[in-house]
Amino acid sequence: MLEWWDSLSEMLKVLYCIAIPSTLILLLQLLLTMFGGHQDTGVEFSDTSGIDDLDLDFDGDASGDMDFVADGGNPADFATLKLLTLQTIVTFLAVFGWVSIICISSGLYYLVGILIGIQCGLCMMLLVAKMVQMSAKLAENGTLNLKNAIGETATVYLTIPAKSNGTGKITMQLQGRFCELDAVNAGSKAIPTGTQVLVTDIVSDILVVEEC
Repeated sequence: MLEWWDSLSEMLKVLYCIAIPSTLILLLQLLLTMFGGHQDTGVEFSDTSGIDDLDLDFDGDASGDMDFVADGGNPADFATLKLLTLQTIVTFLAVFGWVSIICISSGLYYLVGILIGIQCGLCMMLLVAKMVQMSAKLAENGTLNLKNAIGETATVYLTIPAKSNGTGKITMQLQGRFCELDAVNAGSKAIPTGTQVLVTDIVSDILVVEEC
């Protein structure tokens, strides 16, 4: 092993010192994600919140991170893409290191091998960032947001008393699921079961409704 190490050029030694630790960290992150419920919410060196074609805007957030803010014009909308996190940086280092080692060991010039390694590392870095973004959107879509109910119609399930006399229940389709929710009456008359109502507001996580 020592003879193999001594036979390497200084450049390859440096690349191995980059590739091996970053790969071990990447494997540890994967194990934590699979078995420990770990999520890389970002040991973030920069919070990249969007890349939209060539229209980039810079905005410093409260944590001092630099954001790339999409204007919403791109249908793909990378508004929540976090490009520089611990996970993406470690991925870049691992891919850059191994690809460069392979290229140089196969006989390419050092500069060519390193440039190929950088390109592959950046591509994989962007891919990982996109995968994290997609998983975050899936988790977000699974959370019920009562604000989405405003302006929607519903059916009274349990009679809703007159204003300030208590709550009833309504049923409605919200975010693609059938929901049973608490509701209060904005009017002076009770709304009986089966009546179609319109959601007009939210007060302390209770929907405010009125007859259609």
